Amino acid sequence: MTLAQLKDKLIAYSKTIGVDKIGFASADPFLQLKDRLLTQQELGFQSGFEEPNIEKRVEPEKLLQGARTIISIALAYPSKMSNPPKNTKEERRGIFCRASWGKDYHDVLRDRLKKIEQFLQEHVPEARTISMVDTGELSDRAVAERAGIGWSGKNCAIITPEFGSYVYLGEVVTTISFEPDTPMTEQCGTCTKCIDACPTDALVQGGQLDSNKCIAFLTQTKTFLPDQYRKKLGNRIYGCDTCQQVCPENKGKNFHLHPEMEPDPEIAKPKLIPLLTMSNREFKNKFGHVSGSWRGKKPIQRNAIIALAHFKDQQALPVLTELLKKDPRPVIRGTAAWAIGVIGSLEEKKLLNQAKNVEKEEEVLREIEKGLNILEYKD
Repeated sequence: MTLAQLKDKLIAYSKTIGVDKIGFASADPFLQLKDRLLTQQELGFQSGFEEPNIEKRVEPEKLLQGARTIISIALAYPSKMSNPPKNTKEERRGIFCRASWGKDYHDVLRDRLKKIEQFLQEHVPEARTISMVDTGELSDRAVAERAGIGWSGKNCAIITPEFGSYVYLGEVVTTISFEPDTPMTEQCGTCTKCIDACPTDALVQGGQLDSNKCIAFLTQTKTFLPDQYRKKLGNRIYGCDTCQQVCPENKGKNFHLHPEMEPDPEIAKPKLIPLLTMSNREFKNKFGHVSGSWRGKKPIQRNAIIALAHFKDQQALPVLTELLKKDPRPVIRGTAAWAIGVIGSLEEKKLLNQAKNVEKEEEVLREIEKGLNILEYKD
């Protein structure tokens, strides 16, 4: 069997295992990406979640000796729920971003990538492979762009003609020398809708993101959320879809191709108040299978408190009061104090002053002062 025949056979096989798009790229160094990553580093735009060694991110040979080809795959995920629960005044709800609606995409893609690796090893026993999704060293987006999966949009997402940017990406690096596919040229043109719509101006310019301002990043942090971003959060408790939702290429794109990616509405849009009293076990049982749970319950609960403040939900005051008095985590106590100031009335002054007299943590005391100042303004 020739390599061209093997490539065709792999493409056909990929369709049988639930891969929506597959492309082939050379394993040459990503020189342009290296320049961009160095710039991001110099500007302080990195999130800290990335692989710190830039050489590993841009030189596949450092990950697999003899690397010749990178096989990129894309799986489309839904952009709409069939029966989304209503966010009512009586029951305020948060929202997970679409990429975290179904089963953790890392697990879904690893299953497909493992099958591709097995396919290659069955047909070329001497071949060597490694695969990765998202948390690996390589840039999924740079690989997908080179492999012709889609183009790199101004919103810093890969945009495919078929599925828009609602796709998960993963790749297999191999020593097999497949014929590479043609990269897709950028097709955003003069459109700047994603840049204009970004709630925090994190999209500095087309294709350049200041990760530290990005709501998708901010919702995953474990410390106090900076004041200037709290109102921007809205009811998002994990991730942000704004730059995808406004993209013209995503209009009408909504694919339900994989059962494991279907959202459970009560998980994708959970009630906010019950989130605040969940034990670790309860949180893991309910949310442990979705990608948005990877940082644990504290960031989700902090974001839920901010979302309740966004709604000025007075029903939340009793549970926020309990958190302020009893929660062992300073971030939760402090955020609750601030939220009480946003939601409450002058009656809550006494509560916050009592908390101020017993609190020992400086950061929490600052949040209590913020809450008191907000109440003073209401006077």
